[in-house]
Amino acid sequence: MQLIAGLGNPGEKYQDNPHNIGFRTLDQLMKALDLEGFQRRFNSEFQRTLENGQVTLMLKPETYMNRSGEAIAECARYFKIPSEKILVISDDLDLPAGKARLRVSGGHGGHNGLRSIIQCLGTDQFLRARIGIGRPDSSNSGKETSVSQYVLGKMEETKAELCLQAMEKVVDTLVRFVRQSHFQSTSISIPTPALPATGQGLSLIHI
Repeated sequence: MQLIAGLGNPGEKYQDNPHNIGFRTLDQLMKALDLEGFQRRFNSEFQRTLENGQVTLMLKPETYMNRSGEAIAECARYFKIPSEKILVISDDLDLPAGKARLRVSGGHGGHNGLRSIIQCLGTDQFLRARIGIGRPDSSNSGKETSVSQYVLGKMEETKAELCLQAMEKVVDTLVRFVRQSHFQSTSISIPTPALPATGQGLSLIHI
């Protein structure tokens, strides 16, 4: 038995935030596996599937990001799932949009959801799929956007598209994990769209 948990905050107002990319990735995985709907268990949205003799549980904690570990640890204890069979999907500020990393362990990197999981499990030896959202850019006025405003706000269109493409690649990897229990450390990189060369694709208006 293995567990995949996507991190995020419950509620419609958070659903498209960068911080909810774990929830969104798990939703896309459900679609890829032709699964519908969630039950409510362990203070979470909960689902399970059986593929090639392997049971995979899927969890979206509803304890809010900073307490994600409580729901994940409760589920893992109930089903006696070892930490190395737990895979957590999260956003990552330190990875640019369009990049993702899959790792077999690591620290929390300042991510409060991962910090909570490490505290509640008592170990950092669990699998991770980290999807880059990048850092906030300065606004046109030069005023900095705080990290909390950024992760709980609306992502700029180009970044959002890069995140979506990276998420799709991660889902492909997660499908293999569900069906074959196969996981290895790897990196995913989506090419950033090139800006048009000077004089190409730009209209110059002389007044």
